[in-house]
Parts: sequence; structure tokens; C-alpha cells
Amino acid sequence: MANQTAVREFVFLGFSHFPEPHALFFVLFLTMYVTTLFGNGLILATAFLDSSFHTPMYYFIRHLSFLDMCYTSVTLPHVLKNLLAESKTISFQGCLVQLYFLVAFVGVECLLLAVMAYDRYVAICHPLTYTLLMNRTLCAQLVGASWACGLLNSVLHTAMTSLVPFCASHNLDHVFCDVPQLLKLSCVDTFLNQITLLAVTLLLGASPFFCILVSYVHIAAAVLRIRTSQGRRKAFSTCASHLTVVTLFYTTCMFNYNRPSSSHPAYLDTLASVLYNVVTPMLNPIIYCLRNKEMKEALKRAFRPKQSLSLWLQ
Repeated sequence: MANQTAVREFVFLGFSHFPEPHALFFVLFLTMYVTTLFGNGLILATAFLDSSFHTPMYYFIRHLSFLDMCYTSVTLPHVLKNLLAESKTISFQGCLVQLYFLVAFVGVECLLLAVMAYDRYVAICHPLTYTLLMNRTLCAQLVGASWACGLLNSVLHTAMTSLVPFCASHNLDHVFCDVPQLLKLSCVDTFLNQITLLAVTLLLGASPFFCILVSYVHIAAAVLRIRTSQGRRKAFSTCASHLTVVTLFYTTCMFNYNRPSSSHPAYLDTLASVLYNVVTPMLNPIIYCLRNKEMKEALKRAFRPKQSLSLWLQ
């Protein structure tokens, strides 16, 4: 406890594990960030312009696109700044704000992806009752519950982390503020924090992921009953791409939040964080919408000059 000190700022060391120059990382992350904003923004704009996308599936996808834009924007602008700056720091208050919104948005997305898998399960396995089951009220309740759980979870972790006393070294071996890396700097035993983090990771990470896998097993069984081989190939291609991105998101999240702190090199934390915080938000619009023939046609309609103007004036 003798080395305990008041924290004013943290210094990010995450990119020190990678060789200079960092200009290449800056261009790469900037490109991915712009692509994420453009792709997800395109989906939101198209869904707003075209009334045919006011369905449960696209209702959830709109929220997913909004989330991806939000939680990427929580971390990437500061990462981009630090890649070009000599002083790679963040204030203690700024770190807690970044932590709160990051944990909140990631938690909401974990639950929302499970909701989307359930929606596809009902649509494919119970098509006759889909409209009755996935009504507007239920969709709003599922999304509202996802947001409420994510925000409350973030309040818990941010409050517990803010009360942890930190040692004289404020060097954060990461590229943005996150719970596991902050707990490493504590001067005291963080057993309660670690147990809470493990419990929440299982509840908001492993449980939704298991539900998604179960949903897709039932979906795959339904797909096998499709008579045409072309239909089966198309359905399996779509399911495989969805599962690939979902698995990438959940596994990297759970790796980051639920593993022994000294069991691997620190740069693996950075790589895992980049995968779920930068790569998956960029891939989501491509996987869920932009490969979709229906969405491609809607984009052509929505952004055809005369048609687009008439839609805005309606």
C-alpha cells in the first residue's frame, strides 16, 4: 500500500509491442473506422428511406448497426490520436468514461446478437407463427432488455473499477481502457472484481453464445429439409458467414475478459481487442446486409437520385 498514489492519467503501452512506424497502423485503423461508419450508416439510412425494411429482422439490424458505430467510436478516435502523438495518455476521468461506454455497448451487442439468432430461428423453423410471435411489442421489449442489461452491467464494472486503488505505475499495457488491464495496476487484491467479471462474462457472453449455437443447430436442421441443392447452399453460406463473425466476436470478448492475466503475452490482449472492437463492427454490415439481394435492390432504389428525392419528400 506504500506505493499507492492518486491517479491523474494512464499511459498506453499497447503499440509498443509492435514495430515502428505506427503510420501504417494509423492508415489501417482509419480505413477500417471509415468503412465501419460508412457501412453501418448506409444500412441505417436505407432502412429509414425504405419502408419495406420495417420488419423485425431489420429492426434488430438497425440497432446492431447503431451499436457498432457507437462502440467503435468510443475507442478508435483516441487510438488514432495516440498513434500519431508522442504522449499516449488519457486522464483518469476520461478512462472511466471510455470504460463505461465500451463495456455498455459490448454487453448490449452480446445480448442483441442472441436476440437476432432467435429471430432467425423463429422465422425459419416456425414461419407460420413468425408474425404472431415476433410482434412489434416483443421486439421492442427484447431490444430494451438488451440495452438495460448492458447499461446496468457497465455501471457495476465502472463503479467497482473506479474504487480500486492504483499503484505508482500507471502504464496501461493496452490501447484503450478496459477492465482486465486496469485491474492489473491495482495495489490490492481484486478477487471480488475478478469473480464479478467472470460471472458477468458467463452470463452475457457464454450464455448468449450457447443460445446462438442452439438456434443455428435448429436452423441447420431446417435447411437440410430444403429440396433444392441451390437453396441449401445459399442458406448454409448465409448461416456460415453469420456464425463466423459471431464466433469471432464472442471468443475474442471472452478471451479478453475471462482468462488468467499472466498466461500469455500482453500483445495478445491487444490483438483480441482489435478483433472484437474494430474488425467485427466492420464485417457486420457486409455479412448481415450488404451481401443480401434484398438490401442491394433497396440501396439502388434509395439512392437513385429521383427516387431518393421522392422518398425524402414523403
